[in-house]
Amino acid sequence: MGSRKETAEPGLAEVLGGRGGAVDATVPVVAFVAAFTVADASAWASPVAWAGGAAVLVGAVVAVVRLVRGGRPRAVLFGLLGVAVAALVALYTGRAIDFFLVQIVSNAASALAWAVSIVVRWPLLGLVVGTVLGQRTRWRADPDLLRGYQRASWIWVGQYLVRLAVFLPLYAADAVVALGIARTVLTWPLVALCVALSWPALRSALPPGHGGLRHPTVPGEDAHQE
Repeated sequence: MGSRKETAEPGLAEVLGGRGGAVDATVPVVAFVAAFTVADASAWASPVAWAGGAAVLVGAVVAVVRLVRGGRPRAVLFGLLGVAVAALVALYTGRAIDFFLVQIVSNAASALAWAVSIVVRWPLLGLVVGTVLGQRTRWRADPDLLRGYQRASWIWVGQYLVRLAVFLPLYAADAVVALGIARTVLTWPLVALCVALSWPALRSALPPGHGGLRHPTVPGEDAHQE
């Protein structure tokens, strides 16, 4: 029985999906930095406006492509909304560097939210995976799986802190191009690394013979299932 479950057990990379969304998120950033660099070097009027327009236009194209490929409409629209808000913030302040302000605030809020979720024993990774697998919060009744999600969630806290440690000094230095490069490098590669490290961290909390992600071991249920 246990070996059958182990064979069918998916990894986190399979459950959480590919890196397509994270890659798509970097395309508008590249467009913004490229357009701003060209407009600023060419002494065009309102280089921030040119850059913001390029980012929103490219973001809209990416959104259409993702929808055509079967992407979830809500996720696609939220992604486009994030680009639009970032562009509006930069236009409002007149500073290209403020295009990254939303991302910085988002990472700080995410680090705090994930850390708090672990402390209160509602790790966000468990909520995400449980929702994807249709378990809702049933995994919380399994102490081993709960512990595993807590351990793995700390890795996700770490990714947000790494970004903040890199982004904040570059933001303070008004380094638009360098921050754009850092934003690109620390998006999908860091997410991929998080997924890769989360799986062994989660598995390390599960005893031999545990059913895995799809089969939480809930005390009192085994007798009924037999």
